[in-house]
Amino acid sequence: MPRDTGKKAGAAIGTVAGAAGGISGALSGVITGAEIGMAMAATATASTSLGIVAGAILGGLSGAIAGCAVGAALGEAVDDAILRNRRCLACGQTFSASRR
Repeated sequence: MPRDTGKKAGAAIGTVAGAAGGISGALSGVITGAEIGMAMAATATASTSLGIVAGAILGGLSGAIAGCAVGAALGEAVDDAILRNRRCLACGQTFSASRR
């Protein structure tokens, strides 16, 4: 497999995994954040909807950040373990390590 094709496949795998993890985490965070917002706003009726919205936004952001981190880590692991791509620290040239 040519290195360019392998890198594109690895990038696509990492992107899909990160997006799936981010969506899952964001949805979970939105639900949890909304529940926390409702619990905190139970004492003040005027701010109920504001608490729910703020909790949902913060939960969604934290889920998206977690998904991004997971996708980046997975992409790096695929690049190192499967594609065996290396980069020269002096010139920045990329190459594939030989398989033994």
